[in-house]
Amino acid sequence: MSQEHNHFTLFQLPQQFALDSAALEQAYRKVQSQVHPDRFASAGDAEKRVAMQWATRANEAFQILKSPLKRAAYLCQLHGVDLAIESNTAMPPEFLMHQMEWREALHEARAGGHGEPLAALESELKAMQTDLQHTLERQIDQQGDYAAAAQSVRQWMFVDKFAAEIDAAYAAIEG
Repeated sequence: MSQEHNHFTLFQLPQQFALDSAALEQAYRKVQSQVHPDRFASAGDAEKRVAMQWATRANEAFQILKSPLKRAAYLCQLHGVDLAIESNTAMPPEFLMHQMEWREALHEARAGGHGEPLAALESELKAMQTDLQHTLERQIDQQGDYAAAAQSVRQWMFVDKFAAEIDAAYAAIEG
């Protein structure tokens, strides 16, 4: 992916993890106002297609940059670091221990049919997400360590997936 034609340059924002969400929103609206297909209603077919492509690109870029997890993954890719999601499942031992504890707690909560343990587990996962967000800001913006950031992204992806399992457990319990 070209450094000159990335989502950050599209919105004229600094290429970093820490991003001002209001500035992103404002930049997105500015780009959308320039390329919105309605502005090209009386244009030729070719111009309409180009406007639609730019609007689609702006939407995709906005969705990626507004999500801290997607933004971190995108920055890793921009810097040539493959997340290797399917092939690299190595995690630090401490994180693996958390996974085992979380799985056990989820199993017990499902078996007991109570939402309180799920709420505690959900709270712990939110704290982990916050920690990972701070870690990624440090790894990417301060240290430029994209290999380490890729591992943090993989951890966050697991946490998000596990949070979805908690939501499913809530739904099963509430029935």
